[in-house]
Amino acid sequence: MTWDTDFAISILPRLLQGLWITIQATMAGIAIALALGLIVAVIRYMRVPVLSQVLGFYVLFVRGTPLLVQAYAAFFILPTFGIVLGPLLTGIIVLGVNYSAYTAEVYRSGIEDVAKGQWEAATALSLPARPTWTRIVLPQAVRSIVPMLGNYWIQMFKDSAILSAITVSELLYVGQTIGADQYRYLEPLTIVGVLFLAVSYPAAVLIRRLERRLAISR
Repeated sequence: MTWDTDFAISILPRLLQGLWITIQATMAGIAIALALGLIVAVIRYMRVPVLSQVLGFYVLFVRGTPLLVQAYAAFFILPTFGIVLGPLLTGIIVLGVNYSAYTAEVYRSGIEDVAKGQWEAATALSLPARPTWTRIVLPQAVRSIVPMLGNYWIQMFKDSAILSAITVSELLYVGQTIGADQYRYLEPLTIVGVLFLAVSYPAAVLIRRLERRLAISR
């Protein structure tokens, strides 16, 4: 099979639509992961009785099971309990919940790296818990872990291809559909790979530069 440039050009608009769905799923998923992961990390660090143990199991369970299995369970099993969501919304939630377990551990490491003197100073000034976290602890913790969170964002972008298994019309799903319809996989799957690289590589370079800038500023 040889490369057909005309065919590749003709399918590019459909693949770009799939790329847009992939980007939407990634951006919404990482927003959920960052917010939920922070909540989990703070509660576990504060050692809230019972809830801290439950969230500890949550992190262990989510990290210990494959993303694909979680996607299948959410899409095919939850409807039997009356929870019916569209493929894209299901995919976004699955990505967000899955990665929240990883970002929670990243947040935890950042919080633990905050010097004890910062906590002691907040106590000496009689600062309430909320200002202590929002003005002293979290700004310092997040600053040190931004590169790691950025790497998870890039990884989520690539892992979003798994959502093709639950019929989300993201980039890989569109490429596979075109290949099956036209009996030509060379062009669509090659373009899929190029488009993934075209987004993930600049993002990786950006994260690397950000990491160096933060290292210099510290």
